[in-house]
Amino acid sequence: MVKELDEKTTALPDHIGWRLWQASRAWQAEFAAAMRDAGHGWFTEARAGLLGHISRDGIRQSALIDRSAISKQAVQQLLDGLEAEGVVQRLPDPRDGRGKLVGYTRKGLDALRDGDRIKLQIERRYVERIGQQRFAALMDALRTLDAGAPDATDKDTEVQ
Repeated sequence: MVKELDEKTTALPDHIGWRLWQASRAWQAEFAAAMRDAGHGWFTEARAGLLGHISRDGIRQSALIDRSAISKQAVQQLLDGLEAEGVVQRLPDPRDGRGKLVGYTRKGLDALRDGDRIKLQIERRYVERIGQQRFAALMDALRTLDAGAPDATDKDTEVQ
């Protein structure tokens, strides 16, 4: 015998967090697909999430672990894969013999250049969809919200 629930499910609120999350996920999926189409078959959303924390000048691996907010083991696995693909390299940190510096290889820098181009293409499609004025207002609003974020002073992070 199946028991029916007495409670009626209510509609979830349509709030800004949900809309931002949905828009972010859609953007990430579009970006990752375009990167793979551009010849970067190694590119995944998980890898992009880590690469977004590596500045073009590189980063200490310990700082990358702190910034990425994922486990040390997960960062290690993602870096192992990216290193095997020739996208990043880990070198000894001259300031700390126990530490490692993570930096982009030529292949990684080429991917970043393609990523920059693809991001602008996606942005142009967004402008076509909602118009220049609404897009400019959206960007202004997002910058204002970002400026009030607790980590807004951390401008070394180069998030995708």
